[in-house]
Amino acid sequence: MSFDAWIIFALFWVVFVTTPGPNAVNCISNGMNLGFSRAMVGVLGILTQASLFLALSAVGVTALLTASATGFFVAKMIGAGFLIYLGVRGLIMAGKPVVMDDRPAASIYWRSFAIATINPKSVAGYLAAFSQFVQPDVPIWDQMIVIVPTALTLTAASYTGFTALGAGLGRAALGAVFNVWFRRVMAVSFIIYGVLLGSAHTPVIKG
Repeated sequence: MSFDAWIIFALFWVVFVTTPGPNAVNCISNGMNLGFSRAMVGVLGILTQASLFLALSAVGVTALLTASATGFFVAKMIGAGFLIYLGVRGLIMAGKPVVMDDRPAASIYWRSFAIATINPKSVAGYLAAFSQFVQPDVPIWDQMIVIVPTALTLTAASYTGFTALGAGLGRAALGAVFNVWFRRVMAVSFIIYGVLLGSAHTPVIKG
């Protein structure tokens, strides 16, 4: 993966993991109710889910690349479409109030893992992201050496930040993070990424 490609991926992943959603709400809630140190167990649950989905996405993309260039191109288009869908959905949801339930301290790790797993943008989102940034003409695992640490580091930083906001600001953190205009900007970012990445040239797979 070239440095330019890495920068584009890193910027996308920042948008991907900082866009407010169920994980952010859960981290803020944990920080509020449990304090920063105990709530970090929840971030560990999210990172476990992220590691699992990164691995599954890499395997899935590898299978597509092995199957055919056409299959990879179709997946790339579907992925770009899903990113646009996430953006449109974000615009629609931006003006709606955030619902946050008080949660018991028990099973912080597994609750966070479950919320991250059923998050609408998780399964398809990871595969969508990989299908856009993986270069078919470069060995997949050579790219994973760069992509996986970058994704996990940014994911950890983002949700640690949400947890710290919850611990430090309490419910005021929700007003800051779930500001309507901030949510709209992030949603538009998804749409722009989807359009630009979907229209980008896909390198030919070398036989």
